[in-house]
Amino acid sequence: MQPETDVEGGATDATDADPTPSAREKAEAVRESLSARDGVLVAFSGGVDSAVVAALADDALGDDAVACTAKSETLPDAELDDAKRVASEIGIRHEVVEFSELDDPDFVRNDGERCYHCRTMRLGRMYEAAAELGIETVCDGTNASDPGEGHRPGLRAVEELEVRSPLLEAGIEKEEVRAIADDLGLSVADKPAMACLSSRIPTGLEVTNERLTRIEKAERVLREWGFSQFRVRDHDGLARIEIDPDELDAALNHDFVVAAREHLSDLGFEHVTLDLHGYRTGSVSPEGDGSDPDGNGERDADPVVADVFDAEYPTR
Repeated sequence: MQPETDVEGGATDATDADPTPSAREKAEAVRESLSARDGVLVAFSGGVDSAVVAALADDALGDDAVACTAKSETLPDAELDDAKRVASEIGIRHEVVEFSELDDPDFVRNDGERCYHCRTMRLGRMYEAAAELGIETVCDGTNASDPGEGHRPGLRAVEELEVRSPLLEAGIEKEEVRAIADDLGLSVADKPAMACLSSRIPTGLEVTNERLTRIEKAERVLREWGFSQFRVRDHDGLARIEIDPDELDAALNHDFVVAAREHLSDLGFEHVTLDLHGYRTGSVSPEGDGSDPDGNGERDADPVVADVFDAEYPTR
């Protein structure tokens, strides 16, 4: 290999050169890669990762790029509305397909492989939609920060189904995804991660339509009060509200406390609590290893007690 030369013609050490392409250069590499395809269908949640892939696919392929959102019981209506809005913002064709995770007893069981079963069904539905449209390539929003972070059953489904992950292939990490989204003018550049509703149910507690519905309705009241990063964890009758530590002061507002208690009690929760640790991703998962099992930004924290009614607490 010949040594690199500087602009004056002298030799320079190759190690002096910046070996890492900029986020913008990586984005261009994704465009070029996608443009070589006859068409692509992007598994589209409306979050920042899939939005960037969809925008780059639209740039590369125009009408031959399709964003597809799978509607199911675990997708909040607000997120579906947001996906429609972001697709319209990008200008990409948007298809909505439906399926039910609750048809799969392995998903309903809610063991450590729940995300694998969910992702397998969801991406399988994407392939069906792609076939109906005459498209061979299905892409997702997995980025280079996702792999290698512990238990990742959702990514195993991506690999088994041979879904392309353009961001991962180009070495684009999460912060670079947000930078690219900002560069593209996407409104979701700073959107917090939003995992599916089943992530609010402790591992081992069955996923049911009743639980998913009351979680979605419970979180709606937090959204209406202006909170941006939160979860309502459903401990089989006890609602544990997690709110970002930066927003906890607002959560202690008396009017909100009364409204939340009354609203969640009306939904069927026997007890309504506020977690003073604040919002922690994956806090009902048993792994507690910092992993992100379904690849959507929900990373495991130290697990809490799954069954709060069966725990022993000090009385004095």
